[in-house]
Amino acid sequence: MVFGSARIFFILVSFIGLVQLVVGSDIVKCNSSSSCPESAPCCSQYGQCGTGEYCLGGCDIRYSYNLSACMPMAMMDSFKTTFDSTDVLKKQDDYLGNVSESEWIYSGYVGTHNNALLLQMPNHTSGTVISSTKYLWYGKISAQLKTSHRKGVVTAFILYSNVQDEIDFEYVGYNLTEPQSNYYAQGILNYTNSKSSTTSDTFENYHNYTIDWKEDKIEWFIDDEKVRTLEKKNTWNSTSKRYDYPQTPSRIQLSLWPAGSSSNGQGTIEWAGGEIDWDASDIKNYGYYYAYLKSLNVSTYDLPSGVKKVNGSDSSNDFNAFLYNSTKGNGNNIYLTNKKVWLGNDDATGFDPDNDSDDEKKSNSKSSKSTNSSGKSKTKTKGSGSTDTSTSTSTYDSDSGFVQNSKQSSSSTSSGGKSSSSKNYASTFDTRGTLALIGGLIFGFLSLF
Repeated sequence: MVFGSARIFFILVSFIGLVQLVVGSDIVKCNSSSSCPESAPCCSQYGQCGTGEYCLGGCDIRYSYNLSACMPMAMMDSFKTTFDSTDVLKKQDDYLGNVSESEWIYSGYVGTHNNALLLQMPNHTSGTVISSTKYLWYGKISAQLKTSHRKGVVTAFILYSNVQDEIDFEYVGYNLTEPQSNYYAQGILNYTNSKSSTTSDTFENYHNYTIDWKEDKIEWFIDDEKVRTLEKKNTWNSTSKRYDYPQTPSRIQLSLWPAGSSSNGQGTIEWAGGEIDWDASDIKNYGYYYAYLKSLNVSTYDLPSGVKKVNGSDSSNDFNAFLYNSTKGNGNNIYLTNKKVWLGNDDATGFDPDNDSDDEKKSNSKSSKSTNSSGKSKTKTKGSGSTDTSTSTSTYDSDSGFVQNSKQSSSSTSSGGKSSSSKNYASTFDTRGTLALIGGLIFGFLSLF
């Protein structure tokens, strides 16, 4: 049978439409020039709009639909964690804000070895990020860790706020004796903020890294020796008429990520020492690059004077969470609230949290989708633990103001996708099913010739 041009055109258009279904709608990004829509109101740490977990840690009030889209930020108390088991972590995709479940969440790949946590980065993945579930607003934080190594591989220990205030220790794998300290204010890039210090090999040796964050100054320590001081008074920006000083409640994050990925900006790749070698001995022998985290200790300081308490709709007398009263996102825009910090489901948001139930654990539970795997041999894998077989990814954004959490696109080695059921604004489809449908239609069309 011979088809006319109109019918052939229809077939082609139908085919293209089906391909578009597979790809799905473009992810809606949020930034200084584009806020999130009401249907997906929360701007995530990685600049994507969605609901559920997007409205929790990292939700940026500046680019979300409105101030009430993001959930309250649970206030951190002094505590210590010994990372000798993966039980101290909860998978980020299974977390909806119930801080009683865990002090820590993670995305990526973790395990344990020699009584320490392994942050893992398997071949061609985006690595691992560990985040505190609560927010620190000034305090002293110490982490005992061994970094990873080799060019293109970066380990990081940071404080990071929802409006992209940031205080860093960063460790580039090609230079294991010069840890870098850094800071940003609201994600504004300033390459003069970075300073290097010296110590013994950070891959071979445990070191104790400390960030002492006060209202008027920040001090960095390595093994109790002060290596840097930044005073707030020296950060005044005469153009913006504000102090470019980290001043907002922040989560603690530790990460292992491929700064040398070819999908990253050239400047980032050069900073990391070049493109990452995915055929290195770590990958061949163990299946992943790795860093060790042994323990972390937090001592909180008093909150700034004059911080107001504002009653929410809840009847609780516990004012244990922070909220912003302005999208300016400055320290003087923070107030204390007694609102609940958890969401009732994956579609919930700050202005519709669906958390009226008094049974927090029941309302906030999510089925676990992580895969537990035991190591076979120390010559093949370091330790055992929980491996996320569907790590979430997002594209590197050179304008984000933070690089240690940038994710390379399409880097997961799994056949799945992001396992979170929190809703991103992009349309989601069953790829295998749609491809099968396309194949069937193509076969049907061809059989007509």
